[in-house]
Amino acid sequence: MLYRITGQFKTNYRSDYALFPVRQDMFLLAVILFFAWVVFPLMASEFAFQTLLIPVLIYALAALGLNILTGYAGQLSLGTGAFMGVGAYACYKLVTIFPDLNLMLAIGFSGLFSAAIGLAFGLPSLRIKGFYLAIATLAAQFFLVWLFEKWSWLYNYNASGAIQVPTIDMFGITVAGPTASSMVQYYFVLFIVSVITLLAINITRGRIGRMWKAVRDMDIAAELVGINLLRAKLIAFGVSSYIVGVSGALFVFLWRGAAEPNLFDIPLSFRILFIAIIGGLGSILGNFLGAILIIALPVILNIIPEAFGVEVDSSLLEHINIMIIGALIIAVLIIEPHGLARIWAVIREKLIIWPFPH
Repeated sequence: MLYRITGQFKTNYRSDYALFPVRQDMFLLAVILFFAWVVFPLMASEFAFQTLLIPVLIYALAALGLNILTGYAGQLSLGTGAFMGVGAYACYKLVTIFPDLNLMLAIGFSGLFSAAIGLAFGLPSLRIKGFYLAIATLAAQFFLVWLFEKWSWLYNYNASGAIQVPTIDMFGITVAGPTASSMVQYYFVLFIVSVITLLAINITRGRIGRMWKAVRDMDIAAELVGINLLRAKLIAFGVSSYIVGVSGALFVFLWRGAAEPNLFDIPLSFRILFIAIIGGLGSILGNFLGAILIIALPVILNIIPEAFGVEVDSSLLEHINIMIIGALIIAVLIIEPHGLARIWAVIREKLIIWPFPH
């Protein structure tokens, strides 16, 4: 089979804990990256870029930030949408105050503002946990959205209360604004998502990641072996909020083009939470699988009747899509509560030992 590992020998511990312990994993990732960087951009239409490729990447990045906090560090959060808003508004202020600032740097700095807010709201995590911490982050959600509405300086005193993305050029190419090409925006988002995902993989596999997992599994035992709980949790809140803030800046500047405060309300937080849970908590791959299921699949289901020449009322089709997605979510959680990433891990293990049953 494709995952036959005959002849792949491990002679030291370093090779046993390598990023790709099985050679086929590296080949599979290379194929996925080839499709993402070469095939999809050449084949995709404007509709595919705006409804499938770009939103899937942005939502997967936001879910990655939440997954670091909830899946790896075990800290519940319901304020992801608001922290995305912090990143979006921070990026908007940076590009309006410093119009010559490189957009890549503006997005990177906007994550720092989100990380600072995340650290502030992460301070209670030493005293409270579980659902009580979730309520604290929910309070942050309501407070930040209220701040986006009432603090008119954030949206430059615009009468509509919305932020509009200006036209931004980098090296003579328009990357953001009404005239920006969807392919350029896709490559911009793909580059940032790829870099942050690589950094997240290295962080979660290293000392900090092991520290988070210890706190998640049993914080009292982790403290007894010398782990500083407050430091570990604050690092998780900071890294998570930074990634979420970057995704929020991408969400507005490289996809939506404009935003109002209610865009970052509680439904956005729940959608990202669903992506992380369905994909698999404590998994990097799961964020992308969950985003494909929650974001891309409804769009594909909308296209299918038209592709076969079947006319279906749009409202009826929307209800059918909701029913199908809901049924798939329930089925996934019944079959494997640990999400799509675990389902893939089980399939991979079966392929490795095939044709033996166990």
